[in-house]
Amino acid sequence: MAKTKTSRKDYFGLGRIVSLILAIIPFTAWILGAITRFSEGKFVAGLIRLIFGFTIVWIVDLIMMIVKGKIWRLLNC
Repeated sequence: MAKTKTSRKDYFGLGRIVSLILAIIPFTAWILGAITRFSEGKFVAGLIRLIFGFTIVWIVDLIMMIVKGKIWRLLNC
C-alpha cells in the first residue's frame, strides 16, 4: 500500500472541504478560529481572532484555506 501524506488539518482535524465550507461562513470562521487558537494554548492569538475575526483576518483565512488548505496562523508562538 502506498503511504499517504498526512497533514495537519484545521478546525479540529476536519477535512479540507468541511474546513473550507466553515471558513466561507464568517460567523463560524470567527468562532472556530478563536476556539482553535485557545485550544492550542495561544491565548493572544485567540483574543486577536475574537476582536478582529470579522475583518481582514476572515478574508486572509478564506484565501489561505482555498490556496493552502489550512487557516492562517497569525501568531505561531
